[in-house]
Amino acid sequence: MIIFKNSKGEDVVLNEREKAVCKALEKQHKEILNALGIEIDITTLTTAIKSVSDQKFFEVPVADYLPVAVGEGAFSTELLKYVSYSMGGDFEDGIIKTGTAGSKLAQTDAGVEGIKIPIVNWAKGLNWNLQEIQTAARSGNWDLITAKEKSRKKNWDLGIQKSAFLGSANVSGVEGLLNLSNVTSNLTVITKKLSDMTAAEFTVFVSKVYQAYRANCNYTAKPTHFVIPEEDYNGLVQPFNSNYPLNTRLAFLKQAFSEIGLTKIEILPLSYAQKALSGLSVDRYAMYNYDSDSLSMNIPVDYTATLANTINGFQWENAAYGQFTSVKAFRPKEILYFDF
Repeated sequence: MIIFKNSKGEDVVLNEREKAVCKALEKQHKEILNALGIEIDITTLTTAIKSVSDQKFFEVPVADYLPVAVGEGAFSTELLKYVSYSMGGDFEDGIIKTGTAGSKLAQTDAGVEGIKIPIVNWAKGLNWNLQEIQTAARSGNWDLITAKEKSRKKNWDLGIQKSAFLGSANVSGVEGLLNLSNVTSNLTVITKKLSDMTAAEFTVFVSKVYQAYRANCNYTAKPTHFVIPEEDYNGLVQPFNSNYPLNTRLAFLKQAFSEIGLTKIEILPLSYAQKALSGLSVDRYAMYNYDSDSLSMNIPVDYTATLANTINGFQWENAAYGQFTSVKAFRPKEILYFDF
């Protein structure tokens, strides 16, 4: 309780109402001092540990899952990607019959389409003052400015990560790898979690999944990546057949892909593919060709922080900015979702 004294140094006796007001002001004062969590009550037997345990987040190396182009088209408002098409007609049209060599020849042609990719601008600021810095410094093991900057950089990293897989809920047209509107969804090949299938059901799945992809892209491409919801992926460590526990389901799947020439296919877990975390109404498996001409995400301007400035020598502020785009499927047939 704060004690008030008069001009003679004598304690001032407060009535009940004044005491209540003082208690409220004292509580408010403590809340302001501890707004950053640095004022902690200790005793003479308390020892402060020098290391600080930082908050952890779910992080995924985005470039392991899809092509990401950084630095192209910085500060533009949109990117333009050309997609070309062959228009040659039937091969049989070019056959020349005897006695008709001088007639008009069948023609081939090519066309091109431009796909525009809007660029999204992002920026966030930081501010601090001399009093906050000095107060935080008294803790002896925590740097306020570094902590604020790490927090903002982490905000950018996690935002780009989520946008890469699920797009943006606030920006129209910004889609991610798992919710591309022009990609086909197959509902027949996977009807339950792979880890919950019987050995017979898993065998049927293995026999159908690659063929479904090949048929979807008209046999023009082979998949390089197969993304599985992490909850299901983790369950694939179980033996393929309990009667012959020599091989896991994951190893069986990799071996099956290898037998048909997919020796380098990446089978990857992804928590964002689980409906409980994605907001999608399904668990989503994705098989696709990792090729920047098939799909990609652009980051025209990567995270960049400006220099901190002050006008009065007491308060400082700076900003960080960046640009990113939606994930775009330029060859949507080379991506196939399996949902249940």
